[in-house]
Amino acid sequence: MANIIISQALDGGLTFYMPKKDLEEKVQSLEFTEADKWGGELKLASGQSYYIDPMEQPKLPKSLRARRMD
Repeated sequence: MANIIISQALDGGLTFYMPKKDLEEKVQSLEFTEADKWGGELKLASGQSYYIDPMEQPKLPKSLRARRMD
């Protein structure tokens, strides 16, 4: 599992940042976006996918743990 930071982008979308690899990517889609269930599969502009455990919608920016999906 990797430590990541999800933040609000200037265009209103989300940004994914992984400090260990200095990787910053735009989030293309998020599986769950409701206030009471936010998270799940996260697809990046680069084509990579990660999974974050669903939770109540957090205040951003937020540090989370994510698993890479193959």
